Amino acid sequence: VQLQASGGGLVQAGGSLRVSCAASGRTFSRYSMAWFRQAPGKDREFVGGDWSGGSTYYADSVKGRFTISRDNAKNTLFLQMSSLSPEDTAVYHCAAKTGGGSRYPSAYDYWGQGTLVTVSS
Repeated sequence: VQLQASGGGLVQAGGSLRVSCAASGRTFSRYSMAWFRQAPGKDREFVGGDWSGGSTYYADSVKGRFTISRDNAKNTLFLQMSSLSPEDTAVYHCAAKTGGGSRYPSAYDYWGQGTLVTVSS
């Protein structure tokens, strides 16, 4: 599966933004999908995931502010972000794997190129 993330940009603190991840292929619904982010000089970290079994999980740092959803008919994964802070500034990557989901980047077989989200104070 090929992934293409889009929708990043510059937003003020407290604002909202939605990023998308378009996937190729006809078996999108069978993949566990996740969002990761990587800030300059930091490791890639788990943001949240939508597992193939229908469960959704979030990192504590974004819980209550970010929402993941997917549209299987359009092969697209979304990340709705609200109450953004400068600490959310990062390149956001979508990732896919077969089977169950994981919070660990090394578990994922497919990655999008990332989209930059910059939150100004």
